[in-house]
Amino acid sequence: MAHRCTAIVVHCMDYRLQSYINQWLEANLAQGSYDRAVMAGGVFDVYDVIRQVDISDRLHGITTVILINHEDCGMYGIGGTEQHHERDLEQAEDKIRRLFPHLEVDTYYLNLDGTFEKKS
Repeated sequence: MAHRCTAIVVHCMDYRLQSYINQWLEANLAQGSYDRAVMAGGVFDVYDVIRQVDISDRLHGITTVILINHEDCGMYGIGGTEQHHERDLEQAEDKIRRLFPHLEVDTYYLNLDGTFEKKS
């Protein structure tokens, strides 16, 4: 493995939240220490998420997976309640932990006002 990083961060592509995510990453992770998987809906398609985690694990030797879903996500539509996001985050965390037991998984819910709620 020629180059390593510590984490992969999976979050939605929604433009409204990028500055909040950038600020959070700057405050919580060292610059250049993470891969970013920007996917419509965050963990909406858990199998796409798993593919990205697998690639980051194999190529960059990550130790941590950070999953971020957010309020008012267009992929979820009107059914995108906070409870729905929490359930999807929990299910994604469970699948990742079973497939990659050596990885730590942290989940967050991002509100439109920029506040992050840690879920795991």
